[in-house]
Amino acid sequence: MRTHKRTISIKTILGGVLAALFFVAISTHSLMAQSVAFQEFSGEVLDERTKDPLVFASLTVENTNISTITNTEGEFLLKVPANAENRNIVVSFLGYSSLTVALSDLEERDNKIYLKEAVTQLAEVNLNIPKDAKQLVRETLAKRGDNYLTDNTVMTAFYRETIKKRKRNVSLSEAVVNIYKTPYTSNKRDAVKLYKARKSTDYTKLDTVALKLQGGPFNALFVDIVKYPDFIFTEDVLDYYHFTFDGSTRVNDKLIYIVNFAQKADILDPLYTGKLYIDAENKILTRAQYALNITDRDLAAQMFVRKKPSNADVWPTEIAYRVDYRERDGKWHYGYSNVLLEFKINWDKKLFNSIYSMNCEMAVTDWEKNAENSVPKYKDRMRSTIILGDEAIGFADPDFWGEYNIIEPEKSIESAIKKIQRQLRRNKDESSGAAAR
Repeated sequence: MRTHKRTISIKTILGGVLAALFFVAISTHSLMAQSVAFQEFSGEVLDERTKDPLVFASLTVENTNISTITNTEGEFLLKVPANAENRNIVVSFLGYSSLTVALSDLEERDNKIYLKEAVTQLAEVNLNIPKDAKQLVRETLAKRGDNYLTDNTVMTAFYRETIKKRKRNVSLSEAVVNIYKTPYTSNKRDAVKLYKARKSTDYTKLDTVALKLQGGPFNALFVDIVKYPDFIFTEDVLDYYHFTFDGSTRVNDKLIYIVNFAQKADILDPLYTGKLYIDAENKILTRAQYALNITDRDLAAQMFVRKKPSNADVWPTEIAYRVDYRERDGKWHYGYSNVLLEFKINWDKKLFNSIYSMNCEMAVTDWEKNAENSVPKYKDRMRSTIILGDEAIGFADPDFWGEYNIIEPEKSIESAIKKIQRQLRRNKDESSGAAAR
């Protein structure tokens, strides 16, 4: 069997997404949300039968672009303008029937919303599944001009970045950004402007290495593979994959084909393996989940590790991506994405290795048409090489985000934030005591 190697460079295909991680040695020591009154609702979205939490379920205020998602524990926090109290929210999750709930029926806290699994008729599936899975993917990517936003839009999004050493949070970053999104038919890249951010890193837990995510929100944004197909599926690279059907499910009561893809055995460079969720009737990509196939540890390390200490061997053990799309008035758009990067570090003359994981996620919480095609000045734009600063500002203020919708923190993140708040209070007390002396 002849062995093939891609002639297209990894950087060309994967761009800023795969040039995302940065290791450095250190010492061991026009926004849409306005200032209006808003109501806040929180709770959980659960499976009606099992009572299990539904992770990354979508909650959208009906007939608006205001939305949020549940976290990995099924919990949500939704802020809506006070004048929207008579509206409904639509709760949806892949494989479940959507549910419409009146805001007036919700309490401020501890709401439990139950969704029912959707039933797919086998006869309907058997009659409609096309024969060629790869051709279906090609047609889906080709129809992005028909199915996705064709207007310039300004999106408000919430971004969170966490770094863990094994299971302990050692760095937290959060930001609200404006995404100046160009039409899905345009080859122009989206622009990002930072509105507000906060970050804190406990360097005492990082040994002698600090992980810094180069690109910040761009890492999550470039996972929008309908807008940026060249980062994973160029026309010739499609031929390096096997595509197969893997049944079907439903989302928003629409039939969805599940397409598996994996690189062919004779391809040496690391590609991907994953699933595509495609609307059967209209050929729309509604979700993608995929992971880097780390066939060559050293080559994978070259793709991600920009700098490292000379006395350490660093390589990725897991690289995984997810992107979800949402629909409004017959047009779909990027709604949520998640990037997980896990690394192992072997130190010279040390018995035990270090394991770090980095996760970044971004959710669009509101958007509107950008009729005048306004864009931020170049000096105000975030660069795709940006690294969020180390300032700890904001973590002591429970109302830091105001009326902006955010992803509800998981319990471990809440615990880490509380520790940061305690540390900030101690530092303030110590500074006050020193000044008094």
